[in-house]
Amino acid sequence: MIQISQRLSLQQKQSPQQVLLSTLLQLPVLRLEQRIKQELELNPLLELEEEIVMEEEQELDEKEEKEEEEDEEEDAVDPAEKEPELQEKEEIDWDTILNDDDNYEIKLPREQPEEDIEHPEPAPVTLMDHLLEQLRLAPLSPSDMQIGEYLLWCIDDVGYLTCDLESVAEQFNVGVEDVERVLKVIQRFDPVGIGARNLRECLLIQLEEKTPRDEMAIRMLEECYEDFSNKRFEKIAKKLDLSLEQVKRIMDSVAKLNPKPGERNVAEAENIIVPDVVVENDDGKLEVTLNDWNMPRLRINESYKQLLKEKDRVNKETRDYIRQRLESARWLINSIYQRRSTILRVMESIVKHQREFFEKGKEYLRPMILKDIADDVSLDISTVSRVTSGKYVQTEFGIFELKYFFSERMETADGDEVSNKLIKEKIREIIGREDPRNPFNDEEISDMLRKDGFIVARRTVAKYREQSMIPVARLRRKI
Repeated sequence: MIQISQRLSLQQKQSPQQVLLSTLLQLPVLRLEQRIKQELELNPLLELEEEIVMEEEQELDEKEEKEEEEDEEEDAVDPAEKEPELQEKEEIDWDTILNDDDNYEIKLPREQPEEDIEHPEPAPVTLMDHLLEQLRLAPLSPSDMQIGEYLLWCIDDVGYLTCDLESVAEQFNVGVEDVERVLKVIQRFDPVGIGARNLRECLLIQLEEKTPRDEMAIRMLEECYEDFSNKRFEKIAKKLDLSLEQVKRIMDSVAKLNPKPGERNVAEAENIIVPDVVVENDDGKLEVTLNDWNMPRLRINESYKQLLKEKDRVNKETRDYIRQRLESARWLINSIYQRRSTILRVMESIVKHQREFFEKGKEYLRPMILKDIADDVSLDISTVSRVTSGKYVQTEFGIFELKYFFSERMETADGDEVSNKLIKEKIREIIGREDPRNPFNDEEISDMLRKDGFIVARRTVAKYREQSMIPVARLRRKI
């Protein structure tokens, strides 16, 4: 039997505009600039304001040139008809010009200062370009060249091989020993040790290529690698029949090797942080500005908007397409302005909560969570998280990620609340002044913090130490 029924339900759905705004909020300034340029290519209704100004200036220049040409035509008169006195005045003094001793100087356009001119820079040579060039010069057969190029594309950013040789051999229908032979050639490329499968192999390759060879260091890595990685100096000395002083010399020699041979070849541009926000202290007044001066300024093309009004000239399909692109363009422009406003509101709230930090420095960082900012600016916590993720602020004390200003609260012995980042900084200071031969363990660090008024358990010290990428006491020990 057919039944008709009604059901009332409440669903939460994001509109396309909300999805677009959420996406743009997550983008740092450089990626937003790329996104805008991509939209300019895809949407014909979007155009740059600078282009409009340039077109208007060009039209004005053309109009002025045309008027000047007309004036010249009107003033053109047969030289023979000119009065003798005027002819004498207009005669060119070639002797003065040819004998002029003044140096000729190339001058820049007045409207463009010299410091603003972009000087061409050579294209950076990537690690892959450097390795491929060496591969082409290597004494390898065409089939080995193919294997070698495949292996090169399997090397990660720090220089280690990420594929297993068995799968490569199966793909090229050769033996594993053939792939191993090509790999050994690559591992001797510059930088030496590139393409190693683990740290031990990387260090051994560099030691083997070093002149003169340090045979004892090679033997230590081959026979005592586990003790070496765990800094068990006494065991190494016993196994190799060496004194602790000799072990120290070997360890110092190995410490000079490069554990990440591909890392130094990362392009400089990839390491540059461009701050999204700038906070300046102007005589006690903290000013927040967005670092978006180079951001393309968008506007909607008036010609397409005019086409929508001319129904007789444009068919329905074209008008629907223009209408759709127009709506998309408006969404993008409005979302960019909303993104700008939201980031400024969030950053101003952070400055208000962390005023002492921006006035005095890092040691005055206060505990703060996302909810504090969300409540202050009347935004959702997820929105504040998107705004602060992956974005940086420039201050007079350095450049910081916005996430840096958020930390948990910890209570001191006096009942005051401090940021856990301050505790991490204290732990780093304690470890920084320890005796390398007898480093502090987590329990000792906890006791020292307690004496300074910070009640921190041993497990909490261990957690903060690991978050700060500091190894345990045994691995920090030196001879």
